[in-house]
Amino acid sequence: MAELLGVAVLGAGHMGADHIRRLDRVVSGARVAAVADPDDARARDAVVGIGGVSVHTDTEAALDAPGVDAVLIASPGPAHEEALLAAFARGLPVLCEKPMTSDSAGALRVMEAEARLGRRLARIGFMRRHDAEYRDLKALLDSGRLGRPLMLHCVHRNVSSPPGFTSDMLISSSVSHEIDAARWLLGQELTAVTVLRPASSSGAPSGLLDPQFVLFETADGALVDVEVFVNCGFGYQVRCEAVCERGSARIGEERAMTVTAGGGARAEVPQDYLVRFADAYDRQVQSWVDSVRRSTVTGPSAWDGYAAAVVAEAGVESLETGARVPVDLAPRPELYA
Repeated sequence: MAELLGVAVLGAGHMGADHIRRLDRVVSGARVAAVADPDDARARDAVVGIGGVSVHTDTEAALDAPGVDAVLIASPGPAHEEALLAAFARGLPVLCEKPMTSDSAGALRVMEAEARLGRRLARIGFMRRHDAEYRDLKALLDSGRLGRPLMLHCVHRNVSSPPGFTSDMLISSSVSHEIDAARWLLGQELTAVTVLRPASSSGAPSGLLDPQFVLFETADGALVDVEVFVNCGFGYQVRCEAVCERGSARIGEERAMTVTAGGGARAEVPQDYLVRFADAYDRQVQSWVDSVRRSTVTGPSAWDGYAAAVVAEAGVESLETGARVPVDLAPRPELYA
């Protein structure tokens, strides 16, 4: 494909606007062809200075706009299923931000719709697979140098939660990244979830169960624990330590600038996921553009989006009941074998 890949971006909020900037200024081989957002003014603000972009308030109008070859979905989760199915109906390849859908039933419908096409069109935006540290850890575990992985210890902290953030969303939104990362790093499905609730932080909004401690079991007997704390107040931190039979490996240690002044030293802590994982987002979108231009779709699949949704729902059930909840996945279609 000699010409630039024309991308319709659905959603012009925090994530969508960043992807519009990325496609216009960072990624090679692509251009922003159309943008859709219910807020027309927000969509127009996101494309200021970018030529040749049509702006829409309707998703399907953007998909049908001239020059659209592919779709990047960055709208809120409840809008993803309809957008994915509309893209499939037009044969358009898609990069869909997580979650793939807002529930496992919708995820199953999307996966089954794609399987009926007999070819992959969707790539799900689990960008940690493109982070340099995560990729190094994956290569180390796959090499077998440290023996069989026994445990993963994970930390996921945010400065504060946005308005409307619920206790369930600590799992369905925040921990969904750890769900995919654990499945990918270990090469195993997660088979059960237990969620423990310590006393909530005084910094958490009233009624929000924050922090939480999530324990996953895997098909081959490993354990994965996640501390998720979305109102820690001081920074955005993501860490992971793999404990194996013959050693351990840890990623996510702070390597930011340290400022020394006034008789003391202060290490800067990232305040946002778009800062911590900026390179991973860049690599993810570039990889997607490159694969689509080669007429292939690679990376996390609709099966991965479906599996994450099922595990997250089991986690929400455990949060509500306090019980250990098994994960029950549908049979895996041959398309995703």
